[in-house]
Amino acid sequence: MTTVSSGGGTPQTPLSLGMPQLPAPDFPADVRARLEADAKEVIARYPDSRSALLPLLHLTQAEEGHVSRTGIRFCAEVLGLTTAEVTAVATFYTMYRRGPSGDYQVGVCTNTLCAVMGGDAIFEELKRHLGVGNNETTPDGKVTLEHIECNAACDYAPVVMVNWEFFDNQTPESAKAMVDDLIAGRPVAPTRGAPLCTYKETARILAGFPDEREGAVEASGGAGPASLIGLRIARGEPPQHGKVVHPRGEAAADTEEGE
Repeated sequence: MTTVSSGGGTPQTPLSLGMPQLPAPDFPADVRARLEADAKEVIARYPDSRSALLPLLHLTQAEEGHVSRTGIRFCAEVLGLTTAEVTAVATFYTMYRRGPSGDYQVGVCTNTLCAVMGGDAIFEELKRHLGVGNNETTPDGKVTLEHIECNAACDYAPVVMVNWEFFDNQTPESAKAMVDDLIAGRPVAPTRGAPLCTYKETARILAGFPDEREGAVEASGGAGPASLIGLRIARGEPPQHGKVVHPRGEAAADTEEGE
């Protein structure tokens, strides 16, 4: 305990500096051995070992569901970095969770287009429906809700992502039904992309390990019709969905002919 005094030497409110934080505990020996074997495989992919930091953070997240101080210590030790260097990276990217979270990370895009198309309404309704706020988890540990920035899926707005899989063209009602199914353990299928898996399983895939579920890789697919419509028009192909306004040149020619 120390005190802070003014220029005249009058003692002010006592200031507690607190106890320094103790070193993070290590993983249990069997977990540490398994993670070291996986880390060795990841590090071998890179000419410089420190380049493996991002996938190794995913690896520790696959173990604990978030990046803990123990996970930071592990990454630092196997890569020869300081914990400060690892922490700087882990806290920079929002894809790394800083505390325990749910099996399903439900992210509602509230960036401009999704917001005006209904993303804000979806987010507010899910907060009320689940009884949680932003970055909070339901009491059963199933769902963590957050608002997120652009998912690069504006042509399907408003978009919700669950463990980074797309749920396109959502409404408050469809989003509520989806989270109810997740909590109840009922099958939930993304509108496109691979079948859902838990957040820990997703983190292991993001660490660079293969998705071994039957048919999962094939189901990943590519861009959807809404994303490809401009390319189809450029190729002179007819649109697959609905009417598309003619390019300006054709529209002008049609107008001249009708006059």
